[in-house]
Amino acid sequence: MSGSVTLAYDYPLLGVFWTTFWLFMWVLWFFLLFRVIGDIFRDDGMNGWAKTGWILFVLVLPFLGVLVYVLARGRGMGRREVNRAQAQQEAFDAYVRRTATAGTPRATPADELTKLSQLRERGDISEEEFQRAKGVVLH
Repeated sequence: MSGSVTLAYDYPLLGVFWTTFWLFMWVLWFFLLFRVIGDIFRDDGMNGWAKTGWILFVLVLPFLGVLVYVLARGRGMGRREVNRAQAQQEAFDAYVRRTATAGTPRATPADELTKLSQLRERGDISEEEFQRAKGVVLH
């Protein structure tokens, strides 16, 4: 073995910081690149040729392509992300409502009137409250 071996204590602390910084920037760069590519495909306002042009620009000249895309379409990129998050939240809420009410049978007006009369007989509600609730159930 004629090569030199670098030991951990031969690597300066500032070198560790710089290596960590550049590794972080590299990961951040790939994150941004994939976000831009995903936004290009998700954008309904662009036709196929425009999407193809942006994808080629981003893949052939990645740093310049991503920079130009974020400068030119960054505001719309944020709006599309917000709209997508709202649509996902609405879909989730609808799913929860659908799932929560799927197993419970819907109460008929007769069932509700029976419950109201039982409450009145026990003295939990007054005759006036019973009549008011009965009017709500029947209308």
